[in-house]
Amino acid sequence: MHLSNQSLLVIIVVGIVAGWLAGRVMEGGGFGLVGDLIVGLIGAFIGDWLLPRLGIHLGVGIVALIINAFIGAVVLLLLLRLVGGGYGGRWGRRRI
Repeated sequence: MHLSNQSLLVIIVVGIVAGWLAGRVMEGGGFGLVGDLIVGLIGAFIGDWLLPRLGIHLGVGIVALIINAFIGAVVLLLLLRLVGGGYGGRWGRRRI
């Protein structure tokens, strides 16, 4: 598998946008640029795995990729919140 510089840039942009959006929707302060990127990238893998199993196909294009990664990132943050008792603390800010 060969990734060009352009496709790598698209993956990074999608990860940052999806992680940032998920951090805002989940009422967190986010994890910073690198943390949001990681959440978005892992979320993209989760969304890519989960949505087809649910019979959901968003289509092609950058918007579909961002929505897919966003849904996966929200699922990831929900799991982190359930397992870790919230995703605040050391890596994020918890709002009271």
